[in-house]
Amino acid sequence: MPALGLQLETIRVRGLNRDAVWTNLALPALLPAALARGLRIVNRFRPDVVLGVGGYVMMPCIAAARLRRVPYVLQVSEAGGLANRLARPGAAAACVTFAADVERFPTPRTVFTGQPLRPGFRRGRPQVPPRRLLVIGGSQGARRLNQAVWYALPGLLERFAEVVHLTGRQGEAEAARHARSGYRPLTFSDDMPALLAAADLVVCRAGVGTCAELTAVGLPAVLVPGTFGGAHQEKNAELLVAAGAAVRLADALLSGPTLLEALAGLSSDQLNRMAEASAKLGRPEAARDVVRVLREVAA
Repeated sequence: MPALGLQLETIRVRGLNRDAVWTNLALPALLPAALARGLRIVNRFRPDVVLGVGGYVMMPCIAAARLRRVPYVLQVSEAGGLANRLARPGAAAACVTFAADVERFPTPRTVFTGQPLRPGFRRGRPQVPPRRLLVIGGSQGARRLNQAVWYALPGLLERFAEVVHLTGRQGEAEAARHARSGYRPLTFSDDMPALLAAADLVVCRAGVGTCAELTAVGLPAVLVPGTFGGAHQEKNAELLVAAGAAVRLADALLSGPTLLEALAGLSSDQLNRMAEASAKLGRPEAARDVVRVLREVAA
């Protein structure tokens, strides 16, 4: 943020862990200090409007905004998230990622904007049959997905001219042991627009940001939704599958052979239809639309 010329303030806080409940014992001690810190930030900065982008990190400043009668807007990636549900009653407006959430997340002004993305994502024309496969394991990697790719790698390289594999740092050492022509492992990339622009087909988890990036470019995908965090990725995957933009491979069934089977089952006609459906779902102007709502609320 400082590199962009933006002031950065941080708050020490922790979220409610629904997968390992014993880790929540420290919350009663952390929350009062976090709220006090949020109040100091709001008092000093004196904002005209506050934007909450979901998750526990926003709650101290959202609570401070409510106490100081500053209007706040929620940018809702996950309508069913606990923090968003707690913040919704006092929100002046909400910008939701999915059209169905306009009704599921009522506020005085709920607007379907889509998920804001960094600049650079451009609508492409994926090649059919696909020559370049991109596998995204997420910034922290996805061990099951990585293992399936390494097992299936000989078959993948028979089908694709190039396999680009984002492994996460946890997969860096093992990826090096699978080095061969046509396989390009990366531990991390901060240039997802370029990677997606070069891809014809994607295998990935179904995080909301990843789904937004896929549809902004108009790429077909094989989604392997994660089962963590209340299985919210399942909902994202269901929406893309229902629209015809992706196919789903259950995490419990994921293996090298099942990955190869899922990819082999995609005909050229189906891939063309998936790319068209993906492009129809894309909201590349979402960030601009969120800013417009913020300006109107602050006016």
